[in-house]
Amino acid sequence: MTATAAELSYRLEQKRAIHGVFPGPKSEALTQRRKAVVAAGVASSVPVYVEDADGGIVRDVDGNSFIDLGAGIAVTSVGASDPAVVAAVQESVSHFTHTCFMVTPYEGYVAVAEQLNRLTPGDHEKRTVLFNSGAEAVENAVKVARLATGRDAVVAFDHAYHGRTNLTMALTAKAMPYKTNFGPFAPEVYRMPMSYPYREENPEITGAEAAKRVITMIEKQIGGDQVAAIIIEPIQGEGGFIVPADGFLPALAAWAKDKGVVLIADEVQSGFCRTGEWFAVNHEGVVPDIITMAKGIAGGLPLSAITGRADLLDAVHPGGLGGTYGGNPVACAAALAAIGTMEEHNLNGRARHIEELAVGHLRDLQSELAGPDGSSVIGDIRGRGAMLAIELVHAGSKEPNPELTKAVAGACLKEGVIILTCGTYGNVIRLLPPLVISDELLVDGLQVLASAIKAHA
Repeated sequence: MTATAAELSYRLEQKRAIHGVFPGPKSEALTQRRKAVVAAGVASSVPVYVEDADGGIVRDVDGNSFIDLGAGIAVTSVGASDPAVVAAVQESVSHFTHTCFMVTPYEGYVAVAEQLNRLTPGDHEKRTVLFNSGAEAVENAVKVARLATGRDAVVAFDHAYHGRTNLTMALTAKAMPYKTNFGPFAPEVYRMPMSYPYREENPEITGAEAAKRVITMIEKQIGGDQVAAIIIEPIQGEGGFIVPADGFLPALAAWAKDKGVVLIADEVQSGFCRTGEWFAVNHEGVVPDIITMAKGIAGGLPLSAITGRADLLDAVHPGGLGGTYGGNPVACAAALAAIGTMEEHNLNGRARHIEELAVGHLRDLQSELAGPDGSSVIGDIRGRGAMLAIELVHAGSKEPNPELTKAVAGACLKEGVIILTCGTYGNVIRLLPPLVISDELLVDGLQVLASAIKAHA
């Protein structure tokens, strides 16, 4: 059964409300304090400061309540104060906050590894290592692949986002704001064309054909026997929630297996019920060699992981993997509780329900905005589960419309709805609601979004 609004309980009233001037005076005061002490390079898309959050609501210090369609970038899938996570953290922190697993280990780390080995695709023997952030997980997945294969080259894709560290910036495709003036970057990273159905020059190209295009380029430009790993987001995140054509991932996986190349699925944003499956690769039956995870794993606490084939991870010498805070005991307790909530409330089913509900509204809006020629400023609606996107364009073409996207996001915020934007061209609205959001709140948020698009289109 899928969890319904009636089966979920909330502390805060699940209703949006904006009072008086926006942003409010307390948020404005905090902004002034921030400017004096926080580096300008850290940007925030919403100019208010949070006081409380629960279910699908974020409440700021001035008492305004916002519908949360961002979930902290797919982090608070079980809500920002899930009772099970809160209780587990309180119990854990009352005993010890840290010992360092590399010094004096503890059961929580082992228990999380057991759960990840169980939940990730494939029935092969697996091993898991815990870290702090998605970028750290990606770095270590590449380290493992290079050591285990004895090769150097790593293949990444157009529109990819893998993090902000030196290696992950090299893997990331978009220059601004992630890479500009931060080089030089780690070497032996090669970029290949992604399957992007909406923007393919040949709209008839199949997933298998798009994969063949990639494979041909790899073999000509690098050589299959020189490639340590292919790293790919099964649904690209920052690049625009791009869902590759059916067959693209399986064809790449088959080639990688044949060539002894490690297939790394970056599920940092798409994992943990977000797409209606535990992991996005499940939609096409792909079993990666290594999966990187973070964001939704621990109900908001910093934790990340890599899980992969035992022969790959066990190839690394003792001491070659780790980190002072990796697998912090409090974060491990939160992860175990969050996974429990996901299973208890069938949040995979909940994500599929959110997709059905939201896509129906968005398709109706797209039709409503269509001109006589059938074109609309909504060029594409895509995604899976509660990882959905609207690509906005200039009507009558596929030319990206970042100005409209920015205006819509701003208009939604003033009406009490937090939405996030993304995309290589800055023209994609992404919808990442907490999986525990009520139907009523989600529909209200979608109606505000629809009104904003119609007003600015």
